[in-house]
Amino acid sequence: MSELVREIVEVNASIDGDEENPLLVVEVEGLAPTAGFANIRLDPHVYITPPDDGVQDFDLVGDRPADAAEVPSEVEAAWEGPLEDWCIGVRIHAVDNLIEDEVFEPWDEDDENEAA
Repeated sequence: MSELVREIVEVNASIDGDEENPLLVVEVEGLAPTAGFANIRLDPHVYITPPDDGVQDFDLVGDRPADAAEVPSEVEAAWEGPLEDWCIGVRIHAVDNLIEDEVFEPWDEDDENEAA
């Protein structure tokens, strides 16, 4: 059975693709409560209506092993999918904390540099 990992250590969110087909790319490092956690992944929250804050929430989850010592273990996960037009950031949840990261459209930065 899947459960949240213990702690989020680092989050990197970015946009890939192009203006017509942007992709949201999220990479996360965390700590699982035991060694041997398997199937580590980011599960996106599904919204009926877009959230007011424009932040896409994810849970960093994995499958706990049947027998394992209570020794924290480093884990990593990544997620890639279509970028919703309302999304301005991501928020990753664990048992003990959460971390947010803003996403920027790389083509907007290029436009700003050209204007300068």
